[in-house]
Amino acid sequence: MLNFIQTQKQTLKISPSQIQLLNFFQLNSLELEQYIKNELEENPILEEGNSQNDDPADESFSADDRTQDYMDWDEFNDDNMPDYRTRVNNFSEDDTYFAPTLVESIGWRDEVKEQFHLLVNSERQRFLADYLVDSLSDEGYLQVSLDSLVDDVSFSSGIFVDEDEVQRLIDILRKLQPIGLGSSNLQECLLMQLERINCPSAKVAQKLVKEHFDELATRNYDKLKRICTFSVEEIKEAVALIATLNPQPVVGGQAATTLAIKDNVIPDYIITVEGELLEVSLNSRGIPPLSINKSYSEALGGSKEVNSYLNSKINAANWLIEAIQQRENTMLKTMKAIVKQQKEFFISGNIRLLKPMVLQDIADLIKMDISTVSRVTSGKYAQTPFGIIHLKDLFTEGMKTDNGEEVSNRQIQLVIEELITKEDKNNPLNDFQLTELLSQRGYQIARRTVAKYREILGIMPSNLRRTL
Repeated sequence: MLNFIQTQKQTLKISPSQIQLLNFFQLNSLELEQYIKNELEENPILEEGNSQNDDPADESFSADDRTQDYMDWDEFNDDNMPDYRTRVNNFSEDDTYFAPTLVESIGWRDEVKEQFHLLVNSERQRFLADYLVDSLSDEGYLQVSLDSLVDDVSFSSGIFVDEDEVQRLIDILRKLQPIGLGSSNLQECLLMQLERINCPSAKVAQKLVKEHFDELATRNYDKLKRICTFSVEEIKEAVALIATLNPQPVVGGQAATTLAIKDNVIPDYIITVEGELLEVSLNSRGIPPLSINKSYSEALGGSKEVNSYLNSKINAANWLIEAIQQRENTMLKTMKAIVKQQKEFFISGNIRLLKPMVLQDIADLIKMDISTVSRVTSGKYAQTPFGIIHLKDLFTEGMKTDNGEEVSNRQIQLVIEELITKEDKNNPLNDFQLTELLSQRGYQIARRTVAKYREILGIMPSNLRRTL
């Protein structure tokens, strides 16, 4: 026998419109501008400009009345020309539109193929040369063995190829620019570069790279001085020369010819400082005001299909206008709370004055959910008197020092960077020593935390910071 029990409980559900609004908050200025352009193209109900009516006095004044005193159309056109059109430059500053420059970037593989084709004769060799270049890694290394390469090209193209033919092409490849192209590893790449340098220290460097590469890689200079016949000065000059070499034949190359637009960071917030007064505003340039096209909205009353279409477009237009307004209000409210929390930092620009702050702190201040704060700050930038800053950098965890002062982890990172800058490069500080020095300054943190902060700062471990 079935027993039915009726219970009542409260649950929290997010509607699809709320999810859409939260995703809308996450758009930065450039993304919002593109979003609005797309909506203007797809929705005929939506148009740029305010929905304010024109001046009634202008409506009662016909075109014939305005032009009846002008019998000469040339004279009418001249008198109707704005003053700035008669200036020397013949245009207003507002008429100047700046667009990102289109830069044609050719991939490094295409450049290498062009060099290769000049050094081979037959169509077969050009085909194999292209296959060889495409087999290189993104860094320009040839990490495929010779027999594997021969098998691959033979099976994929149906052409019988022997190892001697491919080896001859590899030898040609290694003579092309950039130097080191086609090398199998870092050691071989450095040797190929050193072979083209004619100086005494290059000979020493070649021997060190060829016979003592492991000691060089770990910067074990003490062992290097014991097992080498070179003087300390010769080793020092050779190491300095090796440091100037390129560890990768290709760095940051693109794989194909593209028309790439070089993006610049556009700030979403503008913060101005006058003494102790801070002012926050949104960068709304490029985001036009939107309104409902009344001629379409007044067309309701036709067929059912037309009314359904118009109603859906009107609802979409109204939602977008309200969403933009709500986005602006939420962003301003959030940024003002952030500026209030970090007032000393925004006035001085000194990162040491940055207070510990997490997303929950701002959410509690503005009485909003932490996910909303995350969306209106994620990927956003602010223009300040001391440059453009990423809002993510303002949110840092903190700790209390021995004297009870709460400091940001960003300040601790600066102290670590300062200690490493002043260290003895012949005997650099390891993470344990950094932990002890920080403890002496009142920062009680673990060694693994020091290692994490060092990695965030992009500082190498102590053995790789050692110099002669």
